[in-house]
This record gives sequence, structure tokens and C-alpha cells, in this order.
Amino acid sequence: MRFATYTANGETFFGAITDAGAIALNDAFPAHASLFEVIAAGAFDQLALAAEGKPVTHTDFIYEMVMPDARRILCVGVNFPDRNAEYKDGSDQPKYMSLFPRFASGFTGHDRPLVRPPENHTLDYEGEVAIVIGKTGRRISQDDAYDHIAALTLCNEGTIRDWVRHAKFNVTQGKNWDNTGAIGPWLVPFTNAAQLDDARIQTHVNGELRQDDTLNRMMFPIRREIEYISTFMTLQPGDIIVTGTPTGAGARFDPPKYLVPGDVVEISVAGFGTLRNTIEDELV
Repeated sequence: MRFATYTANGETFFGAITDAGAIALNDAFPAHASLFEVIAAGAFDQLALAAEGKPVTHTDFIYEMVMPDARRILCVGVNFPDRNAEYKDGSDQPKYMSLFPRFASGFTGHDRPLVRPPENHTLDYEGEVAIVIGKTGRRISQDDAYDHIAALTLCNEGTIRDWVRHAKFNVTQGKNWDNTGAIGPWLVPFTNAAQLDDARIQTHVNGELRQDDTLNRMMFPIRREIEYISTFMTLQPGDIIVTGTPTGAGARFDPPKYLVPGDVVEISVAGFGTLRNTIEDELV
């Protein structure tokens, strides 16, 4: 089963996505106005039961960011061994992971354009796996970490590169331009460790393979991410952790290969699907 947020005929729905179309499930969860609220209430596992046997309600719809009302999105930076070398600053592999916040307003949905702002044209792609927390936890052990994951999805953690260099110790400005990234197309329920442990992520730009790596090479594996983050904050259902991107982002080419209008970026993991976005200039 796959679960998404989408709009049709001017209304927003959440529901199951099938090969034939979408099955709206809003009526089955009258107490919850969104997919995020369903997960926050601990009812994510009830979605599949609610969709069982129901007919498709929409065949013509537009994907939204999978949880547009997500309250907390944390991103892990520089999390593949070759990524650290890409910076060419002579630094050793870090002892602790880099973290920064992103906000839902910075993301759009599958098959929607990423928006390049007029202020700066260094829009870059970063293909990543994102996990959605389904169970509250603090100081979670690595052995128990996977028990706290409800669902998996894909992220294009789009970045305005010049703006991440505006300050000495943070990247927040370059990471939160409206509609410069995407999360989706849908949520896939997390049911077994192999979904992450055996995952291979690839990013194509206009059909050219730019990023290609396996999650088992992460410097800070997802179990460790959950352990570390939950040390300083209580993880709550609906929290999203964007887990890190492999080498091959556009900024690391010489000269850089930043995204321009007309480009198509596709991020894929077997079993997750493909997150696809075009690029457009912002209309001002």
C-alpha cells in the first residue's frame, strides 16, 4: 500500500494510491484532517484496512507534499563517506552528524515543479530517503530504533547553494526557500529492516545518473540517527528525518551543474517508487 496527500477538483484529500488511481480516505477518519494527523494519532496502520475493498475515487489528481502540515523535519548533512571528501577542506570524518531543520513550506509534491528564485540561481538537487516516525520515544537505543518508524518516502532536498554560505555555522537560509524541494510521491509502510538496510538510492537529472549509492554505506546509519536525535529531543509520530544524500550533487561538479528551467530530476529507490520534479523559474 502507498498513501499520499493530493488535490482534486480544488479539494485536498489523503488516501491510498493504486495503479488505477487514488482512494480517498478522509471520510474513514473524520477526527483527522490530514495524513499527518492520522500518523500523529497512531492510526497509520489503520489506513490499509480502511482502503481495503474500496473503489478508486480519483483518477485525475495532483500530488502534494506528502505531509504538508508536518511540524518537524530534521535533515542529516554530509552522511556518506565520499561526501566529506567532496568538500575538499581536509577535514576528517566527523564524530557527530550534522543536523539542520527544514520546514514544510520548502517542499512540493511529486510531478510538481521545483521553483528557482530570482534572487539566486544556484538551485541544486539532493536525493535522499526520508523516514516518518510513528512511535514516541526519547533516548531510543539503536536496537529499538526501527520500532519507531512508521513509513518511508523520498526527498529531493533542494538547496540554494550560495545561501547556505551566508553564515558561519548554519545552512538554514539556503535550505528553506519555498518550493525548492520535494517529498513524496507517497508513504510506504515500514515493515521490515531490509527496506532500509538493502536500499540503493539513485538520482537522475535529464536521464543522466548523478547519484548512486547504498544506505548501508552511511557514516551515520539510520539506527544511529534515531538514537542520536532522540537523545536531545523526544521524537513524536509525524516527525520526518531526511537521512542524507550521496555524492554527485550539482555543486560538486567542476563547473557546477545547477538546475535550470526545463530540467527533470528523478530520485528512485526500489520498493519506494520514483520522486520526479521539473524546474521552473519563480514568477514575481
